[in-house]
Parts: sequence; C-alpha cells; structure tokens
Amino acid sequence: MKILITGGGGFLGFRLAKELLARGKLGGNAITSITLLDGAFPPAAATEPRLKCVTGDISDPKVIAAVCPADTDAVFHLAAVVSGAAEADFDLGMRVNLLGTELLLAQMRKCAKPPRLVYTSSVAAFGGELPAVLDDSTIANPQTSYGAQKVIGEYLVSDYSRKGFLDGRSLRLPTIVVRAGKPNAAASSFASGILREPLNGVVAECPVAPDTGVWMLSPGRVVEAFLHAWELPASAWGTQRWLNLPGITASVAQMIEALNKVAGAKVAERVVYKPDARIQAIVKTWPANFRTPRALAMGFAPDRDVESIIRDYVADENIKL
Repeated sequence: MKILITGGGGFLGFRLAKELLARGKLGGNAITSITLLDGAFPPAAATEPRLKCVTGDISDPKVIAAVCPADTDAVFHLAAVVSGAAEADFDLGMRVNLLGTELLLAQMRKCAKPPRLVYTSSVAAFGGELPAVLDDSTIANPQTSYGAQKVIGEYLVSDYSRKGFLDGRSLRLPTIVVRAGKPNAAASSFASGILREPLNGVVAECPVAPDTGVWMLSPGRVVEAFLHAWELPASAWGTQRWLNLPGITASVAQMIEALNKVAGAKVAERVVYKPDARIQAIVKTWPANFRTPRALAMGFAPDRDVESIIRDYVADENIKL
C-alpha cells in the first residue's frame, strides 16, 4: 500500500506518519511506502528511512504529479494555510487551501484505481447566527476565508466521490489541544499556548476572554480519527461524505483551572490575558457546543476531559511536574 500525507511535515501530519509506521498496516494491507509533502520537515523525519519527504508547494501541478503517482492507494490531505494566515492573506489561502485541493483531487482521478481520501476540514465551516448547540443538521455558513475554503473542499470531495473518481471522507476538526512545538498562525493557537507554554515554564498571553468556549480534541484522538475514517467502508458514509468530529467543550477559564489541578497554581498563574481584537473577531464566529450522534454511532470518540488532555501532553513530551 502506498500512502501520501500532505502537510506531512506538520505536527499532526508527522504524528500520523509515525502512527502508520508503528502499525505497519492500513485497512489490513501492509504499508510499502509513505510519502510526505510539505514546505519543511522536523529533524526526526530524516532519520526514518521508510518515509519519503518531498519539500514542495501543493499548488504546483508538477509537485502534485510527483507525489501522487498512479498506484497511490491512500491520501490524507492535511496541508493548509491555517485560519489566521488565510484571513490575513486571501490570495495565499485561496492558492493553498483551494487550488491545492483542486489539483490534488484532479491528480487522484488519474490513479489506476480510485484512491481513498481523508480530507481535513474544520468547525470554521460554521458561523453567523447559530443555535446554542450545533448538530449534524446545522448548515455550514462560514464567516472566514479559511472556513469558506474548507467547505468548498468538502463539496469537491463529495462530488469526486459521487462520480467514482475517488472514495473521500471529510472530517470537520475541533480545535486540536495540546499542539506541541511553537505557536502557529492559526487563530485557535492560543488554546494550546495557554497550556503548553506554562508547562514549559513560559508566560502565555491569552488573546480572548476567560469565558471564551473551545470545542477541542487531543492530537492522539484526532490521529485515531484519521485512521478510523479511512478504514470505514464507503457504505458507512453513504451520500454524506462530511462529518463533525466529537470533542469536548471548555471555556478558557476551565482550561486554566484544569492546568492548575494537573500542574499546580504556579504553572497556571503563567497565563495572562492580553486581548487581541483580530483573534477575538475570528474566534467568536466559531461554535463551541456540538452534539455529534452520527460520529459517535460510527465509532469516533472524544477525550474524557481537559485534565486527561493535559496529562497526555505531559506524558508525550516527558514534562516533569
């Protein structure tokens, strides 16, 4: 089995690659190669001989043709310009998030047999006037460029699947917490930062109010979701090829309280509030409360609580409390 992961040098993409290597199989078939496409890669990528790391631009047709040959079996499309960056630079977001997706789908259509695709979308698909709790009947109405680009991608994946060109499934991701490494340009970056930085002994500036709600999922759970989504048969998806992933809701204040319980008051006190109107304007369009009966019935699972998410991060990063 030949696998392509776009955005494979990123935090989630590389974590997914490592999990695939550890399993050795996908859908019961032995993995023969994994190609990662990204603009840059972590140093650890160079030490793994089973990975082929390609540095390139997803909006370049020649690059896409090189990383997705005719015998590609599985694609995980994670590459994206994140929310804050896509809002700040409209042309960049359109080129990477929309044109890059269009090029990838067109290339997959050329494969010898229809590949199976997992496409990462976002709860940024929702916005405007929303119910107190969203469910699977809530209509997508994005209020950011990033959200609009992701929803267009969902429609393309559904139509390519309807035509039989590929077997696609789109996952609307909650905010992923805790992301290791440095902050990125995502408007949601603060949600990881207010936990990660204090645990690393650094002051974290929170740009939103304490009562700001976050719909979240841990990195471990989302990687499990990627693999579970790929392994589900097409019949499990039917004509609805998108899915709201399950998560848990917590306010910023509740997240800091969980940090206090896990790591102590001195660590929690490293979070300071510094309002940022630009970030607040983006985040306030995102919903924080969901019901996800379809995802739960299909076997996807949320985290238990914020404390367990923090403890998982502490264990993954070998942090001494």
